[in-house]
Amino acid sequence: MATRELNSSPSMTTLFARAGAAMIPGAAKLPFVGGGGREIPDLTLKLTDVAIDPDRLSAYNRVCGFDLRDAVPITYPHILAFPLQLSLMTDSSFPFPAIGLVHIANRIVQHRPIRTTDQLRIDVRATPVEDHPRGKQFSLISEVRVGDELVWEEVSTNLKRGANHDGATAPGSELPKAEDLPATATWALAGDLGRRYGSVSGDLNPIHVHPLTARLFGFKSAIAHGMWTKARCLGALQARLPDALTVEVAFKKPIFLPGKVEFCEATEEGAAFDVKFGVRDPRKGSSHLDGRAFSG
Repeated sequence: MATRELNSSPSMTTLFARAGAAMIPGAAKLPFVGGGGREIPDLTLKLTDVAIDPDRLSAYNRVCGFDLRDAVPITYPHILAFPLQLSLMTDSSFPFPAIGLVHIANRIVQHRPIRTTDQLRIDVRATPVEDHPRGKQFSLISEVRVGDELVWEEVSTNLKRGANHDGATAPGSELPKAEDLPATATWALAGDLGRRYGSVSGDLNPIHVHPLTARLFGFKSAIAHGMWTKARCLGALQARLPDALTVEVAFKKPIFLPGKVEFCEATEEGAAFDVKFGVRDPRKGSSHLDGRAFSG
């Protein structure tokens, strides 16, 4: 596998411009636009000496509902890895345009908390394409190290909608369903939530930032980021989370903004930490997010 070391975090403005250009018919043939390759590139992107920006961390905590602590929230490294993920997906050798992909599942393993003073190395690569019941899927693998110590890793799975594949498995299908869990809170989500999270995370995908741009992609209004929803759930559980844990979620249906959702949770009895959680539509009872967090 080839490795490309980056001198700095890629510009999100430039990356989203490249991602948007890929939607223009015939643009994939251009050398600076992604979506024209045949297979997932055998490439790892690496960024070293990444520091935690305290102002950005504070803003992230506010929008996601975390308390400020000496360690970053378990979902925070995702926004540090995201520029590398988008850089890989907009590489000219990548087989799919980045805009139009659907984030369907996310799994994070935290081996130990990342301190706000840690200097980080981030590696990102992609897995080969596989069949999905509704198209094709691949995962982005992100790893965070402090020195030589692996402290955090993520598997973020994306769907390219297409032909049905009978017998293929959707990730997260084994997770507990939010519709089967007791509701413990109702959250009212403002219409500008996508813009506020996008300004902190750098994820300015047009489906999240404004109703007009969301409608261009078939949504009736802007939709909440899946990773905001995951982070908001973990913010609600923050006081109980162990230092080492795994958090798995499946993103089921979009959350339209503004709107209301129910947060649901149930703790498994036993010595180890194990919580089923999710977010659902309070009127229809259908899941927006199904999840599980457990120790180890």
